[in-house]
Amino acid sequence: MTDADDAAKRQLQHYLQSGRDALLWKLEGLGEYDIRRPVVPTGTNLLGLVKHVAGVEAGYLGDTFGRPFPEPLPWMEDGADANADMWATAEESRDSITDLYRRVWAHSDATIAALDLAAPGTVAWWEADRNSVTLHRILVHMIAENQRHAGHADIVRELIDGATGLRAGNSNLPEGDAAWWDDYRERLERTARSVGGR
Repeated sequence: MTDADDAAKRQLQHYLQSGRDALLWKLEGLGEYDIRRPVVPTGTNLLGLVKHVAGVEAGYLGDTFGRPFPEPLPWMEDGADANADMWATAEESRDSITDLYRRVWAHSDATIAALDLAAPGTVAWWEADRNSVTLHRILVHMIAENQRHAGHADIVRELIDGATGLRAGNSNLPEGDAAWWDDYRERLERTARSVGGR
């Protein structure tokens, strides 16, 4: 592997990890009810997002490269209930899911360390005409997957208790008190009504 390939791999892994960390950070400070409760009509919930991404990452950075994750993930298997990966059962604790996610990270990181970015893999659940991939492509795919769901978690958390931010110590939002945000939201609402003819 060249120095440039090694640097590219480190950069991709950095962005993958930032999405992982963001998902877990969104659970901090919330009780069992709030991390599990569905806040939108499709049932999206914080702990379910973590469970889903753990299962997806185990497949893409495990099975795809002939390095299956060693633990059973029954909610990801054929015949599992629809959306079984998107919520935690009463028997699945916060710790059991977050610890699983961290074990998936370790397994994935070992795959990343062992393979070159050009290493070939096969995504068995993709169409045959596009299921031949490289580690580079799958890292990009997983970054997109993690960041997409981190964005879902941002909205879910804000709906639960108003907490916002990119990560601990960096909200990535303008500094404003509750009155500033109320005024800002009202301005957006007035603009939407005006443009929308309401």
